[in-house]
Amino acid sequence: MSIRQSESTEHESTESDPTLEADVFAKNCTSRPVLQNVAGRWGILALVALRESPYRFGALRRRVDGVSERMLSQTLQALERDGMVHRTVHETIPPHVEYTLTELGAQVAAQLEGLVQVIERNMDRVREAQADYHRA
Repeated sequence: MSIRQSESTEHESTESDPTLEADVFAKNCTSRPVLQNVAGRWGILALVALRESPYRFGALRRRVDGVSERMLSQTLQALERDGMVHRTVHETIPPHVEYTLTELGAQVAAQLEGLVQVIERNMDRVREAQADYHRA
């Protein structure tokens, strides 16, 4: 059996057993890639932005300043696959796509927004710690 087949079989067996408890600290837990999608730089920013309101792709890209079109597209696809984001295609001319949070996505985004707020409120302390670190 090839490594790829072995990885695929291992992934399928973990994923298909609903009796397994999620444990993000276990190396083969299927929750790890979900955490990575949510907690990556673009995942956090996309989810927190979508908490403000639904966004069309271009508007969301402008809101999440610095993300490339490709990275935002990949991030939104991963978050949609994981059940955090809902993608609606409106049949207009030209057609447009709108992204919103699912119930699960809203729960996760609320937690992430709290994290963002703690960091923003404490940037003076962070900068001071960084300066101390670099002086040492």
